[in-house]
Parts: sequence; C-alpha cells; structure tokens
Amino acid sequence: MTETIEIEVLGKKDTRSGFGEGLLEIGKRNKDVVALCADLTGSLKMNAFEDEFPERFFQIGIAEANMMGIAAGMTIGGKIPYTGTFANFSTSRVYDQIRQSIAYSQKNVKICASHAGLTLGEDGATHQVLEDIGMMKMLPNMTVIVPCDFNQTKQATIAIADLEGPVYLRFGRPSVPIFVKPDADFQIGKADTIIEGTDVTIIACGHLVWKSIEAAQELAKKGISAEVINMHTIKPFDNKAVLDSVAKTRCVVSAEEHMINGGLGDSIAQLLSRSNPVPQEYVGVNDTFGESGTPDELMKKYGIDTANVVAAAEKVIERLVTGPT
Repeated sequence: MTETIEIEVLGKKDTRSGFGEGLLEIGKRNKDVVALCADLTGSLKMNAFEDEFPERFFQIGIAEANMMGIAAGMTIGGKIPYTGTFANFSTSRVYDQIRQSIAYSQKNVKICASHAGLTLGEDGATHQVLEDIGMMKMLPNMTVIVPCDFNQTKQATIAIADLEGPVYLRFGRPSVPIFVKPDADFQIGKADTIIEGTDVTIIACGHLVWKSIEAAQELAKKGISAEVINMHTIKPFDNKAVLDSVAKTRCVVSAEEHMINGGLGDSIAQLLSRSNPVPQEYVGVNDTFGESGTPDELMKKYGIDTANVVAAAEKVIERLVTGPT
C-alpha cells in the first residue's frame, strides 16, 4: 500500500543563523549572558549580539584555548558565557581546557560549535570534525545538543541559558529545510517523534533528521512504515523514546553527520544491548576523514544522504525477518 507523508516546510536557512538569533534573544532576556568569539563573528552570526551588547561581547582572536579559560573564569562571577568558533576548534583544539577547566569543574559554559561535520564543505578535512559528539558526550557533566534546523537551533540556544552546567551545542553551515514550528516546546533530553511508524525506527540528529524524513517518505511509497525520531539531545539521552519505539518496530536505524564510532548510533546500541537487543544499522561516516567538496557531494560519497537511510532501513527490516547472517 502506497502512502504519502506530508511535512510542512517553513523555508530554508542555515542552523548557525538560528544560533545567532537565539543568542541575541537570550542576551536581551538575561543580562548575565556574555559572548566570546575566536575571530569568526560573521561565520557564527554573532554580529547582532556584538552590535546590541558591545560591552558583553569579547573578541578573543585565534586563541581558542584562551577563550575556554576566560569563559570558565567568567562563570565564577556569575556570567553565562557562550563561546563561538568552528566545531573542530571548539573541541579537538581545546579538549584539555574543556576537560580540566569546564567539565571537571562543572563550569556554566555554553560551547557553541558551528560548521560541524562534512557539510562544512569546501574547507576540507582539516575543518570537518566528525568525532566531536563522541568526544563531548564522554565528558562527565557535559550536556550535548545537536538541533535539526534553524528554529530548533534558536530554541536550543535560548534554552541552555537556564541549564546550570557545561553544554556542547553543535550546528552547521548549509541552508536546510525548516520544519520545526517557531513556537515548538524545546525540552533538553526529550526526543521529538516527527513521524509515527510501525515497521522500522529511524533515529537521527542534526542535518540527518531531514534526510530521515525524506527517507520515510520514500519508504512509505514502498509500503514501509517508518517512525522518525529527532534525537536532538545526545546527552542526557532519551532512553524511553528509543525503547518505546523499538518495542513496536523491533529494528532501528541511526543516522548522523558524524563518525559511526562514538556518536548517536553508539548511544543507541549501548542502550539496546542492555535493555532490548534488536537489529540496528548505522548511517554515518565509516572511520575516515572527509575532503573538500559541496555538502551534497560529500554526503552522497560518504554514505549519509537520503538514499543511504532508505537502504539501511530496508536492510535492517530484512535482518529482522531473516535473522543474523
């Protein structure tokens, strides 16, 4: 039976702009919010905050480790610092400072990381971090959030100001469809079920949420009912959403713009291995660095586009029927 799944699209915009708008809005609401940037104000859309609150904006320059140390120190005086740079420089370059000065000390720093994953595009492998979710979720006390579109990134940017403790907020460069309502209720640690289904569960984060929606639409045409879950918070993880869904479908696909090792798929597998082992397929980058190219070209080459989600769903359903091979 062929079905049609309709998802209202409200436009198209990059998630980093959602961060910029959210930062400005929370800056107006909370005078303790300050912003620090490592020489990438325009790229992270932090210009509006700088213009509105120049006394609360700090241009640190290309000195990311110093930025993290300054941010940690600001929390002692009651400030809520939002740091901004590319995801690679927000994690790999400064991991020691984050671990020692922020996570271990439970400092109230919001690490805001743009241009994550392959969709950074033409800047190439040195800038395309694919390990950051794993690195950050392994740190005790760290909350990890990967919103899916412009509106949800804005909502998450605002919400984390009220969460006491360190946060890693990951977003991206390219324009992507907007499908989260601007007035949607964003709850840290609470996944959103976008499409209900009975044959296979697809759990995604970030840019792969829209790809998973597209995959569900393609699967519906083939008579396959896919449940799509937007797991925007990687830590703390919404165990209940996963377990409730796989109790119906008995199989799952994880989809993420991240290395297969250490990311969303690993969190799902750890949960299921302890609670309800079912067949799982991974859509993610398989133990390799990226390269220069357009976002669409790279997502296709590295196996994280809509067609890959469809193929993974069909494969995991087949495994459920035939058993392990």
